[in-house]
Amino acid sequence: MRRRVSICDTTLRDGEQTPGVAFNADEKCAIARMLDKLGVQEIECGTPAMGEEEQQAVRSILDLQLAAGIITWNRAVISDIKHSLRCGATAVAISLPVSDFQITHKLKKSRRWVLEQLRRAVSFAKDNKLYVCAGAEDASRADTEFLVEFGIQAKDSGADRLRFSDTIGWLDPFQVFDKVSGLVREVGLPVEIHTHNDFGMATANALAGIRGGAAFVSTSVLGLGERAGNAALEEVVMALKHVCGLDLGLRVAGLPAICRYVSKASGRDIAPGKPIVGGKIFSHESEIHADGVLKNPANYEPFSPDELGLAREISLGKHSGTRALAFRLRRLGIVKEKYEVAEMVRKIRSSPAKGALTDADLIRLC
Repeated sequence: MRRRVSICDTTLRDGEQTPGVAFNADEKCAIARMLDKLGVQEIECGTPAMGEEEQQAVRSILDLQLAAGIITWNRAVISDIKHSLRCGATAVAISLPVSDFQITHKLKKSRRWVLEQLRRAVSFAKDNKLYVCAGAEDASRADTEFLVEFGIQAKDSGADRLRFSDTIGWLDPFQVFDKVSGLVREVGLPVEIHTHNDFGMATANALAGIRGGAAFVSTSVLGLGERAGNAALEEVVMALKHVCGLDLGLRVAGLPAICRYVSKASGRDIAPGKPIVGGKIFSHESEIHADGVLKNPANYEPFSPDELGLAREISLGKHSGTRALAFRLRRLGIVKEKYEVAEMVRKIRSSPAKGALTDADLIRLC
């Protein structure tokens, strides 16, 4: 894969919609700075229509004069867009449901109403010289022909791109590829893929959307977001780089730091096995894996921990063997005969203790 794709990170908007998560203005500015330092191309910074406090936070982020583009989220309502204008925004996302289910059960309107509301809102935004991302909410459940019609209406009204939202994480990667590639072909606008993780497929679906031709991908740090969250920034960036061969040019060494900061600010712990930034993802215990990694880390590591400033760990526990134990002992400057190492392994395997052995535990065992 060799083409340009831009990250539109929504940690400060959809990420903050995680139940119980609320960033204060200082935290929002700090996260925005860290995203910018990473090289993220666009930051969706909030929803000005929420009120004065949110508007002030948006203004503070805009005042930072970051290299990243700053975009606000809005309903397809003129008053929402006016709030964004008063904040000084130059780019807006304008969202409308496009599935018959949400049009009927949420809006209680018709398809015609949706298209007219879209035309009005996008035209108003363009009259005020705003960059416009037209968001198709619940696009994954929309009638294909109507979704194309929505995209064409957005284009004819002056929208700069179209956001395909898998709002309830409804699709699999094959469906995402088909739907996004069809939109790219039929509408003629750059497409953004915005995926949710309800069935654990957000990152895979984000990559599928990019393979289908999406020029923008929506992410959030640690995958924060409504319900099960969104596609995680760290997962999408690293998977694109190492799985798809598409390096977005981000300074990936900064990913652990921003994940730790967002974890603390959101009150959401990072699981030890969290892909990319979990504290134990480079920890190897079983003898087969530990031996393989000691011979060549690429045997069992998809990328080097050095890339993210992390460290490899040869852990000792129930599944360990003589090679791993001998390595740990040598690191402590302890030399044992083979039969002694084998006897220590037997004791380690039969121990009822939970958790990996520390260096202090090893010294006591010796």
